[in-house]
Amino acid sequence: MKKKFQVVGIGNAMVDILSHIKEDFLTTNGVEKGIMQLIDMPRAVELYGHMGPAQEVSGGSAANTIAGIAALGGRTAYVGKVKDDQLGSIFAHDLRAQGAIYETPLAAKSETHETGRCMVLVTPDGERSLNTYLGVSEQLAPSDIDDHMMAHAEWLYLEGYRFDGPDSKAAFAKAIKACTAAGGKISLTLSDPFCVDRHRADFLEMIRDHVDLLFCNTAEMQAMYPSDSLNASMAMAAKEVSIVVCTASEKGAYVLNDGGMEHAHAVPTQIVDATGAGDLFASGFLYGLTSGFDMLTSARMGCVAAAEVISHIGARPEADLMELFQDHGLV
Repeated sequence: MKKKFQVVGIGNAMVDILSHIKEDFLTTNGVEKGIMQLIDMPRAVELYGHMGPAQEVSGGSAANTIAGIAALGGRTAYVGKVKDDQLGSIFAHDLRAQGAIYETPLAAKSETHETGRCMVLVTPDGERSLNTYLGVSEQLAPSDIDDHMMAHAEWLYLEGYRFDGPDSKAAFAKAIKACTAAGGKISLTLSDPFCVDRHRADFLEMIRDHVDLLFCNTAEMQAMYPSDSLNASMAMAAKEVSIVVCTASEKGAYVLNDGGMEHAHAVPTQIVDATGAGDLFASGFLYGLTSGFDMLTSARMGCVAAAEVISHIGARPEADLMELFQDHGLV
């Protein structure tokens, strides 16, 4: 029986606030380059006041992935918590406008915490430094998980960042149980090497027991499976999960499956903002995988989608991804 959804994503529901800054801004404001740092509301207000001109774009790692699949015409839904406030309305509208189903109950207006937002500071080299106020996205709980929706997913796509919450692990467990009981499969993105450091034991348990497809970049791979080389780390991962996909920036991506490894070359492009590169890679890959394409073609789709999103500000596609796939001879 055909499932209602190709992919259902679960993760942080955020609004990205993007600004191009000079390199010395990071030092002056105590921001560590190239990683995601969790901040509180006062720090978010402080940074926003120093950023200058900024652009508000709906974000959240797994939400970006779901938006990309939806933009390709994929059947998708998303689960992530926002408040009934201005940024929450922006998030919900943008995701639904892409064609994704979004029905997570809103936190009440009376809730103390606000909709999460991420200050994305983009330096001239295109690198982004993320300063994230999680807000009510941290409050994702088992009660937000619709068993019926999970059962109608071919794949779940779980965002590693969402492990930073008191009830989120229980929410993931509920979603995994409902999905796998109905024959669905589980994918996980590791999100960030510091996220791996915080949750390695839980990630390992989930990977070994439930995950069918693992997404990561080279830094996350070697944080999760420490070794002397990337190849050795990938081999360790491949012993624990059926499909391993590791992105490697300008070197493209590696796919390990059934004892073999394939390599998809990166698509050359001018980097304007690296935000969302991994998210949109996952969009292309999951769309390809759930649409019947082979692993290498799916990885090449991921590279095309990633190249598109880093060529402009924001982590949602602006060009027609399907036309780009056609231009590259993938469909």
